[in-house]
Amino acid sequence: MAKKILVIDDSAAIRQSISFILQQEGYETIEAQDGQEGLGVLAGVGALDLIITDVNMPNLDGIGFIRKARELPAFKFTPILVLTTESQGTKMNEGKEAGATGWIVKPFNAEKLLAIVKKVAE
Repeated sequence: MAKKILVIDDSAAIRQSISFILQQEGYETIEAQDGQEGLGVLAGVGALDLIITDVNMPNLDGIGFIRKARELPAFKFTPILVLTTESQGTKMNEGKEAGATGWIVKPFNAEKLLAIVKKVAE
């Protein structure tokens, strides 16, 4: 069965490119445009193998999304990767405290993305 991955980013182009890369490798993807929409997806799917979220988004940012996702029993241990242009330690620490599993710094390439996804989702 295909692994299910939720991709949250306010940029449609980034969501689509991540989804395309993952689907080429046989993953099933669900997209959301911000943390608020992402929480709506969580309420409807029951389980996911991985969540990839951007940090800076309208309505609910990535850190806020992670905090709320970690409060849900079904997603307490789901790996969450944070996709960000921010490589400063403060944001990373904030993400870790919120419950992020790891980071992907933009810009990234397909190989790097897939290597990280395989590491945490398999």
